[in-house]
Amino acid sequence: MKKQIYVIGHKNPDTDSIAAAIGYAELKKRLGHDNVLAAMAGSPNPQTLYILGRLGIELPVYLADIHPKVRDVIKRQPVTAGAKVSLKEALELFHRHTIRVLPVVDGEDVPIGIVSLLKLSEKYLVAGTDRKRGVDSSLSTLADCLDATFLCGARSEELEHLHLFIGAMVEDSFLSRIAGYDPASMLVMTGDRPSIQQAAIDRGVRILVVTGGLPVREDLVAKGREAGTTILSTPHDTATAAWLARLSTPLACFIEPGFEKIGVGEPLEHLRLKLLHSGEPAVVAVEEDGSIAGVATKSSLLASFPYALILVDHNELGQAVPGAETVEILEVIDHHKLGNPPTNQPITFMTAPVGSTCTVVATLYRERGVEPETHIAALLLAGIMSDTVILKSPTTTNRDREMVAWLEERADLDHVAFGRDIFSSCSGFKAYASLEKAVRSDFKHFAAHDTLFGVGQVEVVGFDEFYELKEDLRQVLKRVKEEEGLHMAGLMVTDIYTESTLFLVEGKNELAHIMGYPQLESRLYELKGVMSRKKQMVPHLLKVLGAL
Repeated sequence: MKKQIYVIGHKNPDTDSIAAAIGYAELKKRLGHDNVLAAMAGSPNPQTLYILGRLGIELPVYLADIHPKVRDVIKRQPVTAGAKVSLKEALELFHRHTIRVLPVVDGEDVPIGIVSLLKLSEKYLVAGTDRKRGVDSSLSTLADCLDATFLCGARSEELEHLHLFIGAMVEDSFLSRIAGYDPASMLVMTGDRPSIQQAAIDRGVRILVVTGGLPVREDLVAKGREAGTTILSTPHDTATAAWLARLSTPLACFIEPGFEKIGVGEPLEHLRLKLLHSGEPAVVAVEEDGSIAGVATKSSLLASFPYALILVDHNELGQAVPGAETVEILEVIDHHKLGNPPTNQPITFMTAPVGSTCTVVATLYRERGVEPETHIAALLLAGIMSDTVILKSPTTTNRDREMVAWLEERADLDHVAFGRDIFSSCSGFKAYASLEKAVRSDFKHFAAHDTLFGVGQVEVVGFDEFYELKEDLRQVLKRVKEEEGLHMAGLMVTDIYTESTLFLVEGKNELAHIMGYPQLESRLYELKGVMSRKKQMVPHLLKVLGAL
C-alpha cells in the first residue's frame, strides 16, 4: 500500500506557503504520483481565503498535527472471541492466526478482557490437586468438543464444575476411586465396559461419556434417563476424549479482566509507554464508541507509518506541523535560510534565494515541461505577488520577475492589477476576526543564541488603523510572548505603498539602545524601506539580539 504523502507549509501559513503546497502537489500528480495531497498546518489568513475563493480552489487538508497515532500501526481486523467460546476453539484461533493475545468481546464487540497464550499455558498446564480432575464446562460445550451425541439428557449452557474419572479398571476398583466425590459433579468416561457404565448410572453420576462410538445397551440408557444421568456417545477414543473434555472449558474461565486499553486517536507515544512499562504483552485499541479496533504489541512499534511529508516554504522543525520530526520527510522546497533537521535517507532538498517559494515551484513546472492549468498558474502568481509585495520587496530577484512573466501569460492576468486586488481586498487589521488572529496569522519563531523571539507581519495601506489599535496590539503581543515562552514578541506593520514598516515589540527593553532605527515611542520603531521579515527584519534582529 502506498504511503499518503502530504505537501505542507509552515504553521501560521501565509499565501506563499499554501499556494506552494497546492501547486507542488498538483505538479506531483501530473507527474504520476497519485498519492500526493496538499495540506496546511494552520488556518489560512484572509488574503489566502480571498485568493482561493476568487480562483475557485478548495482549501488544502488541515493537519493540526502529524504525530503518529495508534490507528496508524494497528491492523483493523483483530481476531476476537466470545466469552462462551471453548478453549479448544480458542487454541485453534491462536494457531490459525499466529497470535499471542486473544481479546474477548461482548455482543457489541466491546472488549471485556484478554486471554494471553503464555498465561493460558501456564494456568492450564500447571497441575494442582483439583486441576488433575477438574473440568469447567457446560453440557452443550462439552458435547460440541467431543463431537458427541446425546443418548439421554439434553443440552444446557449452564457452566458446571465437574470431576473427571476414567473407567478403565474393574468395577470394585472404580467404585473405590470415586468414593467421596459428589455424584452430581462427576464426569465418567469409559469404553465398552457395561459394568462400569452400570456402576456409574447406579451411583447417579452427572455425565457418562461412552467413547469409541461403541454401542450402549438400551436398558442402561433407560436407567440413565431415570437416574438423571446424561449419557453421551463420542467417536473419539478415551485418551482423546479426556483431552478434549478439558478443552471444553469456556474462555470466560481464563479471561484477564485487568487488560491495558488505549484509544485509536491517542498518540503512538502513549502506546509505547503502555507496552514498555505495563508488563502486559499487548494493548487493546478501541474506537471512540468503545468497540475493539485492533491489538497492539511491541512489534507494532516497528510498523512503518502510512504517511510522509514534503515541506514547502520552510525547512525548520520549529516552524513545521507538530510531529513532523516523527515521520519521514521526503522533500524540502524552500527559499529561506537553512535550519533543516537531519534525515535518515538522502532527500530532494531544493532551496533558492528568491522572493517566493512559488517561484521555485513554477520553475519546476517549466523545467519538467508541464504546463500549469490556468487556476494553478494564477495561484502561483498570487503567491509570488504576496511574498514579494507586488515585486517591491527587497527579496525580489530577477528570477521572480521572470517567473511572474511566465505565469501571468498562462493565467491570463496582469500581475500588477492582480497584486493590487489581492492587497486592497485584504489589507489591514479589519480583515481578521480578531487582533490576536491578526498577530498570530503569520507569526514565526526564531532564536538568537539563547534568546527566543517571534515576529508577525500584517500588510496595511496607511498606518491610521494601526495607531488606533496600538495599545490593544501591545496587550496581544504580551499575551503571545507569555503563552509561547518567548523572550520577545514583535509585530511588523508594513505599508505596501510607502514601503515602510512600524515595528511594535514586547520584551527585551534593552533593544532600544541597539536597535539602530528611530524609536517613535516606547517599544515602537520606524523602519523606513523595510518590507521583508526574511531578508531585512529577522537578520537585523538576529544580529542585535545576538550582541546582547
